[in-house]
Amino acid sequence: MSRVPVITLTCALLTACAAQTPSPIASQDEDVAPADTTTKQVTERAIPPDSLYPLLLAEFALRQRAYDVALNQYMQQSQLLRDPALSAHTTHLSQFLQRDEEALRSAQLWVELDPAGIEANHTLAEMLIRRGRNAEAVPLLEAVQRAGANANFPALVSGYSRMTPGQRAALEQSLDGLSAEFPYNTGLLLALALIDAENQNYTDALKQLDTLFAREPEQPQALLLEARILIETRARDPYARLEAVLEDNPDAKMLRLQYAGLLTATDMQAARAQFEILLQQAPEDPDLLFSLALINREIGNSEAASDYLLRSIELGQRRSEAYYYLGRIAEERGHTAQAIAYYSKVAHGNEYLAACSRVGQILIAQSKWQRLASWFDEQRTTQPESRAQLYGLEAELLSQADQYDKAMAVYDQAIEELPENIPLRYARAMLYDKRGDLASMEQDLRSILATDPDNATALNALGYTLADRTTRYNEAMQLISRALELRPNEPAILDSMGWVLFRTGRYTASINYLQRAYLAFPDPEVAAHLGEVLWTQGDIEAARNVWREALRRDPGHPLLIGTLKRLGVDAVSLSAGEN
Repeated sequence: MSRVPVITLTCALLTACAAQTPSPIASQDEDVAPADTTTKQVTERAIPPDSLYPLLLAEFALRQRAYDVALNQYMQQSQLLRDPALSAHTTHLSQFLQRDEEALRSAQLWVELDPAGIEANHTLAEMLIRRGRNAEAVPLLEAVQRAGANANFPALVSGYSRMTPGQRAALEQSLDGLSAEFPYNTGLLLALALIDAENQNYTDALKQLDTLFAREPEQPQALLLEARILIETRARDPYARLEAVLEDNPDAKMLRLQYAGLLTATDMQAARAQFEILLQQAPEDPDLLFSLALINREIGNSEAASDYLLRSIELGQRRSEAYYYLGRIAEERGHTAQAIAYYSKVAHGNEYLAACSRVGQILIAQSKWQRLASWFDEQRTTQPESRAQLYGLEAELLSQADQYDKAMAVYDQAIEELPENIPLRYARAMLYDKRGDLASMEQDLRSILATDPDNATALNALGYTLADRTTRYNEAMQLISRALELRPNEPAILDSMGWVLFRTGRYTASINYLQRAYLAFPDPEVAAHLGEVLWTQGDIEAARNVWREALRRDPGHPLLIGTLKRLGVDAVSLSAGEN
């Protein structure tokens, strides 16, 4: 029988797999015992013959990057051998492969085998918190604290606003119990202050923070939380403590950066000053340059904003974003040619389509139709992977400018080139609808459904159109019913069902669907439909209230105004609250 220790067989894991282990830093808290710094010796264990080959197989699979094979072997052997080092190894590999369920199971075994282990408890606690099982993580972090490391108790408050009342109560009860035992633990004090702040118990939160500051006066999270609370309660000098700490520690970059972020919500000039201090400390930091560019643009200093953006470009950092905002600044200053030149330098990425849209809007405003077409043709040539989106964008811009013939020509060209593209065909169907060409609209929607019979958007669009514009109510009901099966809570489909029920005289059921739709999505079109059904049923005041509310949101909505006009209701008087 081999005497090779299990841990020796599992030493080849890539360093990227390793989780960060909390260092056993001696806490300043009186209620935590000093860490045991004695080096643990690896105990050699005899490996059963049946396990030797699987472990070697896993090791070689790992070296060959056959990670799934390696993980499966390690999962099996960690259950059989019940060795904490092997369980740690398996947990790290599972995390590296983003195999969450395997990682959780192996971490649970790891803690079972090494119940006082700092890394084992810390790792499992993090996994449980990410899953919203925060209360279960409390005893694990307690074990970390008792082992001599500083447990990250504030992490337990992550996702607090999404917890059920029962989950919140369980977490608070657990933390209160720990706080009674460790009344001066700064991590616990911060966690409790965060919970008080979430519950808007600001007085209690500030008391917790005062106790914390007496022990750790420069705790960054606490400083920022206090500032947020004082801003919320409109206190004088909400940043006084934070500013004093920064004055004593001018190189505290992260704290200053977070302070500057807070200031952007209340005082852009002060925020700019803080970002300028940060930039002096790191003059080539692209994020700082970009932040200062946006701040200066916000406060109207376009020249300074442009200078920062150009510096970012010179450094080769965030170039596409910089060119996009240089284009926006040039456009705002009326320099449209320069704006187009900047927008044209935006490479494919998050800002690319936004830049194309801006160029299109400029050229449309100038009625440069041929140049618009040529520009989009050039983009589709240089960015072929985005040609479908570019066709759609060009046609949509033309449609918004009431250039329906030009928009239709673009859609026709796009669908001839990309006949299987459903979004383009659907967009053309909507343009046919706008032009009153019901037959062509139906043809495009039927084509989509032939390819994708469960396309709820196309089912609903065709069903609603048939209900609203024809007497083919049975077909409409079938289409909308199928869409509702696929998306039972979609407001647009609920609205369509309400409308077809109204058109077939089933008013009570119609009101039910329309009220559900309006509650979920108070859109003027839904309001127009709901109001009309209520009006038809004689509930005049309820109808007027729905319409009045919708007019406040969108006083010029064409369908809403058209409905009111058709029913003889004066929109102006209704908005003014007259009967």
